[in-house]
Amino acid sequence: MGTMEILDAAQRLSRDERIVLVQALWDSIAETESPVLDDALKAELDRRITEDDANPGTGLAWDDVKRQILSRP
Repeated sequence: MGTMEILDAAQRLSRDERIVLVQALWDSIAETESPVLDDALKAELDRRITEDDANPGTGLAWDDVKRQILSRP
């Protein structure tokens, strides 16, 4: 069964059944091996942590970011 057939079948499920399906899919993805971070990405993450530690309070709270995203047209 191909992807489109699976999607068509999933759309025929009830809302609750689709939620269970999505959770099961997500769990199966989360169980896979975590991606390996290369040295450049590790260095960038370390740089961002250092910058955040040196400048507390300059970031935005998640609720503010979410509100900004959801308020866009």
